[in-house]
Amino acid sequence: MKQGSEWKEDDWKAYYDLLREIQETDFVLVELNLYLDTHPEDQAAIAQFNQTVQKSMALKHRFQTMFGPLYGFGNSFSPAPFAWKEAPWPWQV
Repeated sequence: MKQGSEWKEDDWKAYYDLLREIQETDFVLVELNLYLDTHPEDQAAIAQFNQTVQKSMALKHRFQTMFGPLYGFGNSFSPAPFAWKEAPWPWQV
């Protein structure tokens, strides 16, 4: 994992592209969750929800491997040295 100050243009593009894909995938999860609140027996929607959860988890793992922690307060591992001091943080972009 490179420090933010060492990133090249391609690194920034990969950062933003992957973060956008995570946001899009999590938006689908919110919508499916809302749908399933009112249609709890819809097997196709449940299958789509579960597939999307797996995709979201894989994307977040890839992001954290490439760019560092995505979540704070013990919900993400950190490499040494502690990576939270490196910007940009996901909520800053």
